[in-house]
Amino acid sequence: MKIDNPLALLSLLVFFAGCATIQSAGELQYGRQALLGGNNEAALGYFQSAANRDPNYIYATGSSPKQSVWSYVGRSEYLTGRFPQARQTLERALSSSNTDEDIARLYLGLTLAREGDRQRGLKEIESGMRGINSFRDYINQAQRFSIGQFWDPARDIRGAIQSDLAMISGKDLDWQRLTADTEWLGIRMEQESDLARRQEAFENNRDSAGAPSR
Repeated sequence: MKIDNPLALLSLLVFFAGCATIQSAGELQYGRQALLGGNNEAALGYFQSAANRDPNYIYATGSSPKQSVWSYVGRSEYLTGRFPQARQTLERALSSSNTDEDIARLYLGLTLAREGDRQRGLKEIESGMRGINSFRDYINQAQRFSIGQFWDPARDIRGAIQSDLAMISGKDLDWQRLTADTEWLGIRMEQESDLARRQEAFENNRDSAGAPSR
């Protein structure tokens, strides 16, 4: 099909770009469900497909850190044991994204440690933890009358980060514990935004129905 009208051609390109973004969003959500369910191979397939459709796709909800599709690909590569690929993908996510990819930084640190570069890995893990802690403080304060009040209410994330940062700055670094804690933090951050949105929706529905608030 030949299109001679430049405006029509531009409109068609915009249409197809929009379709690719919508498809990427859907595949990324399927990938997140697989990731949270522990099906890392399936998650990797969804994320790779999303990245192929729209390599610039950014996942943003307003209640979680903005994350590029390559961050998700790299994390899944790490979780499936593809460490060389994970390092390259996560470094790509960190170099090309305009967002604070603190979760990607966590997984880059884990990947580097798995590959034997513990010194650099530790630096990336610490930086990622501090960035996540700053995001948690920001959303609790900036959105304290809305979703912020439902974000990490038991302070599990904050407590785990503080404990690990204290261990990192101390003399006795337990790599087995730090690895397990960092992997837990990466998944928990993915869960927390969903939990906070569901709790906010529940409270809003209850208030609109006239039920007494707690």
